[in-house]
Amino acid sequence: METYTFLRQLADSWALLMMFAFFMGIVVWAFRPGSNKVHKDTANIPFRHDDRPMAPAAGDPAEH
Repeated sequence: METYTFLRQLADSWALLMMFAFFMGIVVWAFRPGSNKVHKDTANIPFRHDDRPMAPAAGDPAEH
């Protein structure tokens, strides 16, 4: 059997099946029941140290 033909058949069947299984594994892992807290915590990272309003910049028109 020619190398190209073998690799083409492999890519058309088993490699596609393995990539689909890998994709489904990632989807299941991302939406697992215990991950909700982790996702919320990660989404709030920019607001963790937001205790007070930011001081206006010098020359800012909103300062007046």
